[in-house]
Amino acid sequence: MASVEMVEIWRGEFRESVHRGHAVVCDASGEIVAAWGEPEKVILPRSSAKMIQALPLIESGAAEAFGLRTDQLALACASHNGAAIHTERVSRWLTDLGLGNDALRCGPQVPNDREAREAMIREGHPPCQVHNNCSGKHSGFLTLSKHLGGGSEYIDPAHPVQQAIRSAWEELTEEPVAGYAIDGCSAPNFASSLKGIARAMASFAAARESMGGRKTAQARLVQAMMQYPELVAGKGRACTNLMQAMDGRGVVKTGAEAYFTGILPELGLGIALKIEDGNMRASDSAIAAILVKLGVLEADHPQVFRHMTPRILNRRGVDTGQLRPVPGVF
Repeated sequence: MASVEMVEIWRGEFRESVHRGHAVVCDASGEIVAAWGEPEKVILPRSSAKMIQALPLIESGAAEAFGLRTDQLALACASHNGAAIHTERVSRWLTDLGLGNDALRCGPQVPNDREAREAMIREGHPPCQVHNNCSGKHSGFLTLSKHLGGGSEYIDPAHPVQQAIRSAWEELTEEPVAGYAIDGCSAPNFASSLKGIARAMASFAAARESMGGRKTAQARLVQAMMQYPELVAGKGRACTNLMQAMDGRGVVKTGAEAYFTGILPELGLGIALKIEDGNMRASDSAIAAILVKLGVLEADHPQVFRHMTPRILNRRGVDTGQLRPVPGVF
């Protein structure tokens, strides 16, 4: 089954561009309740599946052993902007582990946060690995590695950290991984079908802290992300804005190349989305449209409008058109 037209760009009376994609919504039993395009399409979910990568951090007992706070669990699932609220927490986390910036394996990155970026330029400081948008996830990896007694190269696919993630990944998606590729932060990113990722997200949606075991661990991660949406991404980002608009009704998480996942505990639903051309303006719009369709967001909410149906202004502030979901698709 082919991809479907999901998001379009209008300039005046002309449809100038269109973005095609695939999406799946699964319920707590793992069954598909809505789908667009090809549910069985194998994808690399990139950072949209960080909550799966963070799961062994709690399940292993590492989070408890090292006394991790709720905000640290949110950072373990984050693709943050590198603002002070992110980097200061990561730096303290590493210090608590008795480690420094050089223990990370994610690589340096110029912060996406404008204030942090301009401060570094003024002060003549180069970016370091703490500024990497995945430094929270990697701090979680380091915590798990210390707990398991693993070596320093925790991003090696054969390392106990990555083996624990792979095991959890296959159990939650209910399918063997279809291989892996190396992500932008140098960690392995496991390939699964969209249906498998949506099924995994639905298992998070159905989890409650009172259930014990894995379900308690999953619920803690979901609650952490809902409690600290500003740590999961940051100012101006769709993840943060849409979670704040949902006001505790769910979690969304983006990934590079226009992936998105969603976890909706009230409805017991999980979402997986991929825009074929990798344009994240389209994935922001499409995930917002799906959340509106499922009733957890209102289309007229300012933050929903900002990402789902923004007007396109030129450099003089003239309204030239609009980005919007293709009518009738969602």
